[in-house]
Amino acid sequence: MKLGVMNPIISDLTFEEALTYLESLGVQTIEIGAGGYPGNAHLKPEELLGHPDKIKAYKKQVAAHGLAISTISCHGNPLHPQKEVAASFDKQFRNAIRIASELEVDVVTGFSGCPGDCETSLYPNWVVCPWPDDNLRVLEWQWKEKIIPYWTELAAFAKGYGINKFAFEMHPSFAVYNPESLLKLRAAVGDCIGANFDPSHLFWQGIDPVEAIRALKGCIYHFHAKDTLIDAKNTAINGVLDTKSYGDIENRSWVFRTVGYGHDKAVWTKIISMLKATGYNGAISIEHEDGLMTAKEGLEKAVAFLKDVIIFDDGGASGWF
Repeated sequence: MKLGVMNPIISDLTFEEALTYLESLGVQTIEIGAGGYPGNAHLKPEELLGHPDKIKAYKKQVAAHGLAISTISCHGNPLHPQKEVAASFDKQFRNAIRIASELEVDVVTGFSGCPGDCETSLYPNWVVCPWPDDNLRVLEWQWKEKIIPYWTELAAFAKGYGINKFAFEMHPSFAVYNPESLLKLRAAVGDCIGANFDPSHLFWQGIDPVEAIRALKGCIYHFHAKDTLIDAKNTAINGVLDTKSYGDIENRSWVFRTVGYGHDKAVWTKIISMLKATGYNGAISIEHEDGLMTAKEGLEKAVAFLKDVIIFDDGGASGWF
């Protein structure tokens, strides 16, 4: 496995400054945003696409700091019911695919997206309850008319550029939000669909990441290292469905935390061990959304924590006789 970082944490630095900083921390891979919510501070596809000299220089710059690109990220909602919003995310995602191909990166990460409830909707409709019956009719329409057709077409587009892996973050508010919904899309579209496994979005749903990893054996194409702290008191009163601001840390049922500040080392060693046991040997990419720490402090604490729990080497011969 490799210790990695998702670059929005360091987007205030120039690309060269960011690479130098990550090298100084002992980081091995970088996940680079090329549009969507992560932004494109360090990679603007339209400036590099079709320019082999610029592509070569970009790759050389990364390699000069002992780093590799783990994935190109473009998290957005290309299924948004407002056509102009969807078109913008779609264009950015297609450019992310094209730039990944030119940079010889084989995984593109993002969200599955979420449509509205009909052709004239203005906003996405995330259905998570089977009753009233209208909900299931909406869900059936979304999958049949929007979700499966879109990703089937995108898979064919990506294959034309040699990209055969989409790693979706299982994120509430989108069609793919847990292992079951990920596997549903994978069954419909093909094994190009996999997970960008982020435990933070699973913890608060009551999902055990270790068992989720086991269930997704062979389907995990990338991994985000981010934690969640469940507030037992607030959850006991209001449950885990919480629309309060992420900044209202004292009153929320749960908040995102730097790894080790939501769950202890014992939990994270089990997560890493199950990843290893099920064949994942890629990047463990730090994402920072901790409202109690600056990006710098959160990143550096996460690096120190993960260096102690990541299994870097391939498994060796057993010590028993």
